[in-house]
Amino acid sequence: MTDIVDQQTRSRMMSGIRGKNTKPELALRRALHARGFRFRLHSKNVFGQPDLVFPKYRAVVFVHGCFWHRHEGCRFASTPSTREEFWRKKFEANVARDSAVRAKLFAERWRLATVWECALRKPDQVKATTDFLSAWLHSNELQLQIGNKDIRTRTNP
Repeated sequence: MTDIVDQQTRSRMMSGIRGKNTKPELALRRALHARGFRFRLHSKNVFGQPDLVFPKYRAVVFVHGCFWHRHEGCRFASTPSTREEFWRKKFEANVARDSAVRAKLFAERWRLATVWECALRKPDQVKATTDFLSAWLHSNELQLQIGNKDIRTRTNP
């Protein structure tokens, strides 16, 4: 199956996709900062360069795009119908890298939260997500995952 846009247009569209400072990430950062939390951004000193690093709490937060990181069961994690083999490999590599980063961070005794993009689409969702993240930072839980319809915590990796 062929692409519905020409190669030049597709290239321009793909180059506009950000890896850092995305809208969901900025919304979460503003909300956390307003609550008094201070953090480092994309620290090169922490494996995987998490989106937010809270040294005081020995915690890191990744804000994952549902499409790129394959949020299971999320309607935003669709698969393009063109070049299916390319996308399958791309997504598998992303998920494998995320898993390796998580394992390394746990081995280094970091606490880890994953906030999915779908949990930050509306202002009330940002508030609810910030509430859960704030409570998690003050807890002893090792892991937190926040999606649009699911919030999971775990005491061990």
